[in-house]
Formats: sequence, C-alpha cells, structure tokens
Amino acid sequence: MTDSAQASAPKPSSSVKLVLLGEAAVGKSSLVLRFVSNDFHPNKEPTIGAAFLTQKTHLPTRTIKFEIWDTAGQERFASLAPMYYRNAQAALVVYDVTKKSSLQKARHWVAELQRQASPGICVALVGNKRDVVEGEDEQGEEAPPGAEGEGEGAEGEVEAGQEKLRQVSFREAQVYADEEGLLFFETSAKTGFHVNEVFTAIANAIPEASLKGGRQGATGAGAGSAGAGTQAAIMAGANANESSRVNLNAKAAEGGEGQGCAC
Repeated sequence: MTDSAQASAPKPSSSVKLVLLGEAAVGKSSLVLRFVSNDFHPNKEPTIGAAFLTQKTHLPTRTIKFEIWDTAGQERFASLAPMYYRNAQAALVVYDVTKKSSLQKARHWVAELQRQASPGICVALVGNKRDVVEGEDEQGEEAPPGAEGEGEGAEGEVEAGQEKLRQVSFREAQVYADEEGLLFFETSAKTGFHVNEVFTAIANAIPEASLKGGRQGATGAGAGSAGAGTQAAIMAGANANESSRVNLNAKAAEGGEGQGCAC
C-alpha cells in the first residue's frame, strides 16, 4: 500500500459506553450539550430518568464514538443508575465547585462504581461551574491548568470578610482523585473550559485492548454484549444521528421536581 493510500485509509473506530453520575443541578446535561453540540442553555430543565446522546472524538490513530448516558441526579432516580453504568467503559462523576455536598455525593458514586461497575472502568472526577468562581483569590491553592492568573493577586479578589463562592478547592479534589486513581478536571459547561479535554483524556485512557472488544461494531450482526443490546433497543426507537436524545423515564414526569438551573 502506498503512503498516500495509507494516509487516506479510514482510522479504526470503536464505541465506548460512558455514563454521567452526580447530584442534581451540578451541570451534567450541560456538559454533554457543550460536548455534543457546543451549546449552552442557562435554564436547562432537569433530566428525567436518563438521556442518551452520541458524539465522536478523533484521536491520531483511532476514532472513539462515545455512547453517553446522562443520568438524572434527583434522589428518586438513584436506584436506576446501575442500569446505565452496567457494562460502561467510562464514567464522568460530576460535582459543583460551589457546593460542598455535591463532592460528597460524587465520592458516593465513585465508591459505588468501584464496587459494582465493570472492572477497569475509566472514571473522571469533574468539578463543574468553574466560571462561577473565576476571579476569586485562592491564596495557597494550586491553580487549575490553563487558569494562570486566577490565583493570588488576580483581578476581582474576594474582599475581606466576604464569603467565597468556591466551596471545593482545586487541591482537595485533586488529592482525592489521585488517591482513587481518577482522572480529574475542573470545567465550565457555560464557557466550554476543559470540556473537550475531559472526553479526549478518557478516550486516551481506555486501553486499546478494551476498545477492540465486543462493543466495536455493536450495530452489526453478532453484537451480543449487554451494552450493545441496550444500545440496539434505544436506537430502534430513536433517530440515530450524532446528537440523538431519548427520554427514558417519561412516566416519572408526573412527579417532576422543580429543580433550578442545572447549568
């Protein structure tokens, strides 16, 4: 094969099942919307049950098609989570940097994944709503990568006696992620800060041997894995374009909670 033919040959493509977990209103759906459509809705409605979307990430040697399960954060849907993270190869566990309790909930989800999810699942801890705390003086804190100039002496320092919006420090979450062997990013679904980087890091972190498993070509004959079966059932009733979205629990809407902005 000539060099030109090799250059034009299509790259191998693999499907990766990814689930988002986290407390309600931390911005899970907004992160996915930013990744899939490069869009942001400031008053996004809470997810009911779960939503399904797909998007591709192009690596130098391979294309990864993420099959994304965006789960509802309300407590009444928590028992459904195992249905979505079963056979998942990756998970984003999201918390809100302005809400301390959301990190505790994230720790709960990480522990549950470690106990019950597939062995070797790639987990990323994601602190969302970074845009809300930009400009705050984080004396003694290590600034997130790509956020130079936002530490000590940055414009817009918090005045003495004024309560900071940030309730989870970058360092606290980083130490926890290191202890648990997690990828870690702070993001802003509103501005797009580090959103694509999260998915690229996950795509690179999943072992190639795992990518060559039964999920590749899941829509073809012989795709017998549980994850592929779930995907086939979803796609049978939905438009299978790159940003398809499915409401999996419409019947739960009758008790829909009046959550605030989930951005």
